Amino acid sequence: MLVEPQADAARLALDRAVVEAVRARLAAGARPTPDADDIALRETLVGLTPAESSAVRSVFGRIDAASASPLVVWGSAAQTLAADRFGLTARVAAEPEPALGAVRNGARALMDLTPSSAWWGRLLAEPALRIVAALPDDRHGVPRALMVQRAAPGPTGDDRTFWVTDSPLSDARIVADLGGAGLAADPLIAAGGLKLFMLAGYVQAEDGRLTSAPGTLSGVIGAAPQF
Repeated sequence: MLVEPQADAARLALDRAVVEAVRARLAAGARPTPDADDIALRETLVGLTPAESSAVRSVFGRIDAASASPLVVWGSAAQTLAADRFGLTARVAAEPEPALGAVRNGARALMDLTPSSAWWGRLLAEPALRIVAALPDDRHGVPRALMVQRAAPGPTGDDRTFWVTDSPLSDARIVADLGGAGLAADPLIAAGGLKLFMLAGYVQAEDGRLTSAPGTLSGVIGAAPQF
């Protein structure tokens, strides 16, 4: 015989509380800038276990998808990372340029880092488009996709900055030269004659330490928080 499960009023009340909290947060809308969201999220995650943090980030990712700018993805890694963080809400672009075009029109784009395309180098000529997030955003991991948005990222207290150069010098030499100027750098990817590095901390485009950095074509293209 089938046994009807017993009612669990306590857990049902907790479930309803989650529903009401999500409804209220959606009604409040998005914060004005990506860094404001990142700072609030970091404060929210303080003291949580890994399992709790994962669950909370999943909920906030879906809230973000519902309340922030539309999301476009390009590349297989970006599709997987976006589905994990934001749910199955993103529109897929076949090439980098349509994804960047969507950003120019107000969307966000999560785009693969791959040796087959130096799409990120185009941001040197388009300062209105900036990197505002990098996934995975674990401080111990290496980003596989970057989020581009028409927004100027601000410091969140624990960031990494993305810097492009066309220098033909070896990665080790570029890292050493930047280190001599007081910047901690790590090579991330190279494509199309350009190299992308991560600089520790929040580094502004006009930072004087980059004045003599290697390369004739170089510059900061954004920054992203670490968690």
